[in-house]
Amino acid sequence: MFYLPNTMANWPWPRRINPFFEEVKAEADEWFRSFGALSPKSLKAFEKCDFENLRIACELMIVYFIVDEYTDVEDADRAAEIVDIIIDTLKNPQRPRPEGEVILGEVIRQFWSRAIQSASPTSQQHFLDDYITYLRAVVAEAGDRDKNVTHDIQGYLSIRRQTVGAQSAFAIFELDLNLVDEVYYHPAVTELIDCAAELILIDNDLASYNREQGTGDENHNLITAIMFELGLDRSEIEARFINGLFALPSWGATLDIQIKEYLNGIANWVRANYCWSYESQRYFGSRGMEIEKTRLVPLLSKASRDPKLREQDIVVADLQL
Repeated sequence: MFYLPNTMANWPWPRRINPFFEEVKAEADEWFRSFGALSPKSLKAFEKCDFENLRIACELMIVYFIVDEYTDVEDADRAAEIVDIIIDTLKNPQRPRPEGEVILGEVIRQFWSRAIQSASPTSQQHFLDDYITYLRAVVAEAGDRDKNVTHDIQGYLSIRRQTVGAQSAFAIFELDLNLVDEVYYHPAVTELIDCAAELILIDNDLASYNREQGTGDENHNLITAIMFELGLDRSEIEARFINGLFALPSWGATLDIQIKEYLNGIANWVRANYCWSYESQRYFGSRGMEIEKTRLVPLLSKASRDPKLREQDIVVADLQL
């Protein structure tokens, strides 16, 4: 049994949910099931993970999930091959994928083909830049698994800020905006993006630790003891974010409205990530809401990772605490 702190006690953005979520989620889930990318058993576990911009957002979450599942079981060489396929797909979404290729190519081709029909040119470029950075970090993580590497804290955080995938996921708040590079890459804005990513990775690693140590993948995780050793104070990161909002420069009325909309979106994501961790069944099985109240998590039996697993052997863990 271990205790999870209530990290959202003082976060000023409340839980909210899009009123069209259930309808659009059903459409996105039906789209994903059509690929047969998971076995029936793994698909059942996947569907317990409750996931025109809302449809893109739902599909993007599916893309993150399935890329994670496929690359988590591969060595670095195969992970790099998969990543190259994904990048080629994103750069050539109108080109049919070759027969016999890993199904991820077609999944992502359909997702990106739909997204670029409505996404602004600036949001498309920012997503591509940030998502490719995330994919390269996924390959580096696979290399660490191959060598059974456990990083020191600074080394871990350096790669985890990328593998958490937050910055590219924040693209959903930019789809109908025109945030020019002068604004998007301004140090005041990137500092807020980094703060939000760190808040998300802390909550994610706290929530996912039990699942990962119970499935043999605990090396790529940051737990409370490590945060304490590092002196990583979550409340200090929250303060940096909130204070940073009030310190933003002005780029004129039109861009000021757009960047505030974008940053409000990523602040909501911090809350959403926390809520999803408990309300889905990915990390705590059917006991998520109970654990959110008690903060006590029954520790799963520790497992060793099977190095022989590959994409055809993907098993999405269906946790029973």
